[in-house]
Amino acid sequence: MSERTALVLGGTGMLKGCADELLNQGWQVVLPSRRADTGLGRAARASLGARGHVPQQAGRARPVVADWARPEELAERVRAVLERPADLLVAWVHASYRDDVLRAVAPLLAPPAPVVEVHDSGAIQPVRGMPDPVLEGHPTQQVVLGFVRQGDAHRWLSHEETSEGVLEAVHRALEGRAPSVHQIGEIDTWVMRH
Repeated sequence: MSERTALVLGGTGMLKGCADELLNQGWQVVLPSRRADTGLGRAARASLGARGHVPQQAGRARPVVADWARPEELAERVRAVLERPADLLVAWVHASYRDDVLRAVAPLLAPPAPVVEVHDSGAIQPVRGMPDPVLEGHPTQQVVLGFVRQGDAHRWLSHEETSEGVLEAVHRALEGRAPSVHQIGEIDTWVMRH
């Protein structure tokens, strides 16, 4: 089987664990960020030849210097490192850039590559609910991130909790399951009111 390619937007931040797991599974992972080395996880650094054990089936990290504010330039820089169309898109892009960035990278995806899109709870609109998927023809699993209640207090999700939840959605997407919304943690109920 040929190497599969994932484009992970946000993979050097909170989605580092997701990108690392795809690398451990043998994927080539393209990681756009403002700085190519910022936030790369251990598996990503290892795939680039840095110190550390490289799993036998490890994939390759392909860092790309890019900025969400310049979506067409981001897409061109990603295109320059892609050997073939991407088999998967995992995206956590701020709402103000979301539509433009997703539309710019859409031509870089194999038809019908699945999409896993991550949103924080602020993306949920009181009347409309979750934002509609942007990329027609690409089955989209959506993930919404909440918080964890601990007694009378609450905390934000950890990197590990976020990555585990996103990876569950990635597996659903790769299995060809119907598009759906996945909630990780609790969501403020006032946001969900209609």
